[in-house]
Amino acid sequence: MREVVRQKIIFALDVATLEEVRRFVGLLKNRVGLFKVGLELFTAFGPEAVKAVQEEGGDVFLDLKLHDIPNTVARAAEEAVKLGVTMFNLHAPGGMEMMRATAQRCRNIAEKLNRPQPIILAVTILTSLDEENLKEIGWIGPVSEQVVHLAELAQKAGIDGVVASPQEIISVRQRCGPRFHIVTPGIRPAFAAPGQDDQKRVMTAKEAITAGADYIVIGRPVRLAQDPAAAMDRVIAEIS
Repeated sequence: MREVVRQKIIFALDVATLEEVRRFVGLLKNRVGLFKVGLELFTAFGPEAVKAVQEEGGDVFLDLKLHDIPNTVARAAEEAVKLGVTMFNLHAPGGMEMMRATAQRCRNIAEKLNRPQPIILAVTILTSLDEENLKEIGWIGPVSEQVVHLAELAQKAGIDGVVASPQEIISVRQRCGPRFHIVTPGIRPAFAAPGQDDQKRVMTAKEAITAGADYIVIGRPVRLAQDPAAAMDRVIAEIS
């Protein structure tokens, strides 16, 4: 059971140095399935951040949320494949053509290099946004409806899954089926203090897995703990 749970956990490496990257990978590589390298870390260190995780024995979710014209995103995704990442993402609002071109380019380069194709995820609506925020930028309608619509669009484009908040897991699963990956940020373990960050649509780790998430992303509650390894063990116990 512990191994099954471990594989579902992604730890967010939102840290400032490669030394911290190596320390957290060393502490947690036997407790999580993937390590998330996001915008801050990648902007600071580029591919070296990915390599640091891999050299310490970890697998990478490259969380850059690519969003540009189709050719630009497809070429950036090709470089992610060459880096050997296990998972990466793009923004679903970039549209069908962008997502389809990226999925096809990744399949082609993975086949050419004779390596597994990364899981490609589409970001639906950021977990920092609620309906009031969407109204401000001109998006009309409930968040849940927007998320499901974008998930279906991504699936039609050949994308493997979505990043969606815990609150939309069940709706996405019902519309997109059991093989469509759902990665869920906005996770707060039961022991975490409320109001710890800017996430708005949140859920506990156990609730998200029970609802049907394939992966959950956990960062601050573990990273800021006095004993990160012990904190992650508590997350695993909570889910189990």
